Formats: sequence, C-alpha cells, structure tokens
Amino acid sequence: MVKVALTGGIATGKSYVLGRLKEHGIATIDADDIVHEALGPGTPTTKAIAEKFGSVFLKPDGSIHRTLLAVKVFRDPETRQQIEAIVHPLVYETLRRWFETIDRPIGVASIPLLYETQREKDFDFIVVTVCPPDVQLQRLLERDRMSEEEAHQRIAAQIPAEEKAARADFVILTGGTMLATDRQVEDLVVALGRLT
Repeated sequence: MVKVALTGGIATGKSYVLGRLKEHGIATIDADDIVHEALGPGTPTTKAIAEKFGSVFLKPDGSIHRTLLAVKVFRDPETRQQIEAIVHPLVYETLRRWFETIDRPIGVASIPLLYETQREKDFDFIVVTVCPPDVQLQRLLERDRMSEEEAHQRIAAQIPAEEKAARADFVILTGGTMLATDRQVEDLVVALGRLT
C-alpha cells in the first residue's frame, strides 16, 4: 500500500485533482470531509468546541456554525491553534484507520494543512497543487464569496505554496486549463503505479 498525501494552499485545486484521481480508480479521502462530519450536531468535536468557546458558535441544529468559527480562527492565531488541537488528532486517527481498511495498492488523502501539522512523514509520497497567487486569490474570492482582506488572511495562515512545492515529491500546476491539469494527473497516476 502506497500512502500518498495531496496538499497545497487554499483554492489551489486539491479537490479537483482528488476527483480526477478517484476517476482513475485510486482510493481517495478528503480531510475536509472528515472535519465537516466532525463539526456536525452532537459530535464529541462539536461539544469540545462549544465547551471551549461557547454556544455562540452553534447553529440551531447543534452543529458548528463554520462561517462564524472561520472568521474567529483566521483573525486569532491562538484560537486557530486551540481549534486545531481539537480537530487534527481526530482527522489523523480517521485517516490512519481509513488507510488500514482500503484494499487497493494506492490511497490518496487530501490534507490541506499537512505541512502545517508536520505530518508529512506519515506518508510515502507528497503531491502538492500550486497555482499563481493571483489565480488562487480570484478562486477564493469567487468560491467563498469573502472579502479580499479575509482571503488574504486565509492564504497567509498557510505555509507559502512555493515552500510546499519545494518539499513535495510531485507537483501539479493548476493555473492553466483543466485539460493541462488532467494530463498532469494522468502522469501522476502512471508514476504512482510504477511505485507500487
């Protein structure tokens, strides 16, 4: 089993690349999905966050109001660290269990904060998605409908893309056409297949 982590800055095409890998028959999982589930109504993670930060972050259904929490997290580094201390252990334990259960030769986990959490050694190979900063900013503004100031805060909260790319085994450039990205994903699939 080859364990691969897919990472990159916010709005650099990780989800797109993960989707293409899945289409090629590779087992995939997204840490963002794990977090979304963990912040649902009545989960231990939701209860821990509400106990630490108050019920102001709870929606009427008992789930975490992710938009409100995100505003606080990206404005206050101490809050971000406290939230990450609650969420990240769950994410990595879920990923560990997932890798134990898959029966395919390659598994890819999309983990936006892989380098920030210093967990790259848990994986055999690292793939990083990168696009030009202006493209990243525009994608983030369009996708999440936030102010430019908020977008810059979120980008700045992560390790710079160039540094992530320099530490990666494979880099996918996502600033061009979808076809160009698809070709790089196909090349990645071939390369990973040779390593199994």
